[in-house]
Amino acid sequence: MATTLMRNTAPREHPGRYYAFMALVAVCAIGGAVAVTAYGGAPDGGWFSVPFAFWFTAGLALVAELRPTRWGGLWMSPIASIYFVYVLATLVTWGFLPALIVQSGAIFLLSAQIKSAAWRTVFNISQQGVALCVGWLVWHALTQGSAWTGSLTQLLAVLAAGTVWTLTSWSLVATRQGLRTDTPWSDLFAQWGRSEWALRVTQIAIAPILATAAMSSWWLVAASAIPIFSVYRILQAAADREQEANHDPLTGLLNRKGFQQVVDGKITDAGETGTAVAVLILDLDRFADVNSALGHEIGDKLLVELSQRFLADKPPGKAIARLGGDEFAFVWSELDGMTDPLECAREIRARLDAPIVLGDASVEIDGSVGIAVFPDDGSDFQTLFRHADIAMYESKQRTSSFARYAPEFDHHSPERLLLLGDVRRALDHPDAPGVNLYYQPQVRLVDGEVIGAEALLRYNHPERGMVNPAEIIETAEHSSVMRMLTERVVDIALRQLRAWNDSGYDLRMAVNVSVRDLQSLEFTDFLTERIEAYGVNASKLQLEITESALMADPRRVVVNVQRLSDLGVGISLDDFGTGFSSMQHLRRLPVTEIKIDKSFVTNLVDDPDNAAIVSTTIDLGRALDVEVVAEGVEDENTCKQLEGWGCHAGQGWLFAKPMASDAFERWMADRRGPR
Repeated sequence: MATTLMRNTAPREHPGRYYAFMALVAVCAIGGAVAVTAYGGAPDGGWFSVPFAFWFTAGLALVAELRPTRWGGLWMSPIASIYFVYVLATLVTWGFLPALIVQSGAIFLLSAQIKSAAWRTVFNISQQGVALCVGWLVWHALTQGSAWTGSLTQLLAVLAAGTVWTLTSWSLVATRQGLRTDTPWSDLFAQWGRSEWALRVTQIAIAPILATAAMSSWWLVAASAIPIFSVYRILQAAADREQEANHDPLTGLLNRKGFQQVVDGKITDAGETGTAVAVLILDLDRFADVNSALGHEIGDKLLVELSQRFLADKPPGKAIARLGGDEFAFVWSELDGMTDPLECAREIRARLDAPIVLGDASVEIDGSVGIAVFPDDGSDFQTLFRHADIAMYESKQRTSSFARYAPEFDHHSPERLLLLGDVRRALDHPDAPGVNLYYQPQVRLVDGEVIGAEALLRYNHPERGMVNPAEIIETAEHSSVMRMLTERVVDIALRQLRAWNDSGYDLRMAVNVSVRDLQSLEFTDFLTERIEAYGVNASKLQLEITESALMADPRRVVVNVQRLSDLGVGISLDDFGTGFSSMQHLRRLPVTEIKIDKSFVTNLVDDPDNAAIVSTTIDLGRALDVEVVAEGVEDENTCKQLEGWGCHAGQGWLFAKPMASDAFERWMADRRGPR
């Protein structure tokens, strides 16, 4: 798909009104040009008697636009049009029609270079034609059409004509832009004036000098071109400095500032055309190891080589940036030909596959890519960039090649931050209400004896009511609140375990712990202190850990799990079968129990594959002398099948739903009474 810029398209809402305005401007330009030409008449000696100085001036006006200067200081259009000086000088020396021809030719040449649509070229020629008509009327009214002599009156008339020309052009373009964006005309006019007034004043002030030179000799025109092109060079230098400020000095790619400007433009275009824009962030893995082992010079060479790979065969419209360090960013839109954001990520990852050879060193490099897409994942640069960054870190945590942003990845959204603050306040005081536990019994299948319960988090928000426990965990696990929450849960669970013991119930308590808990040496010390404080048997506490927690930092986690096991605490491998390294964990860890995930248990009677997985897991547990607990037991047939296979215990709605502590004790009393 060919690139289509917003300036070359009509707004989706009210396109008829937009085109009608431009048609009206074109009609006014044609009518005004005919009327002014007829009223002003031909120059002395006829249209073909203009001196060589005119042709030289016209040629300079066209040459000035062969390399348009793009400068971000100009707000409405980043192009400083030098031809205006020559057009104004031609207007006051040789008349309206020659000035109109020079102006139209320069605009046409400029439009061709920036690839304007045909209708946009016509509008620009028309609106500046109208402005030139108004400028000539002011000039003629103040000088009565007298020949240029450089008098004070004529000097003031040139300044007035140039000012009116500028204000008229700004007004017409601001009106057109207002029809596109629904921005107030006054705001657009003021923004344009603030950004371009200095350039326009300079151009208007130079025009009388050029006019005086043109009436004297063509070589004076050539001499006067020096200060004019000096202005051009100053603007070009500003553009070059801006170019440098927007690019990374090491790789030559865009930096974050330049990247934001490109993305903002593509978002504006996509918003007008109803298309998508993909923003992708790549973070290299273990790049610091390259710097440490081979030196920063090699690291820099690696970044340069990688940048060249990304630039090779780069489609038009696709922008690439180095954000700093080992992070790169990419943006591509449907208008540029992008069809599938995930395909963009695969292409980026493919550039990392081959090793990078730097002298005698061959470096293998890998990375993670995060993707965010306009408009689904954000409507502005900051949001898209943040969401792509979140997706990139999610990709790292999953050890996958890339990830598309999803709201559940965002652990720091405003809603979650508010929830996190509320949870923290509920945890600040030991007796503060809100955080509590429900208990779901675990039943020995061979005789129906209740052997324990799993403690399940519940949080009653003062305004939202009961909040989904998964949302609480996802919100807290990336902050220090997770440790506070675990300590509160452990404290409540141990207190309840002691109460059950005092009531004559010989039960165990299963408590889930997080990645942060397993990575912390202080957690074992805390647990030891609380077990002693409540005077409970450590073997009656069962800590449930997931395989994903183990994979987060295996070396540190294994050490801490061993310390917990040495304390006498039971270790249960939760959600067994849903990870990728269960056998390895069973071999390396002091696991006393495995819990079969309910996704395999719920429909095992009707699903032969699930039945095979569950029965095999039970056989494995028996062979390793590890107890097996099945989650999600919801009917008698499933229960009998598990018992027949030799499963140790079950947990699920067949026995009871999770209950508050008082309801749990009543359920226990009704079932079998205290022992």
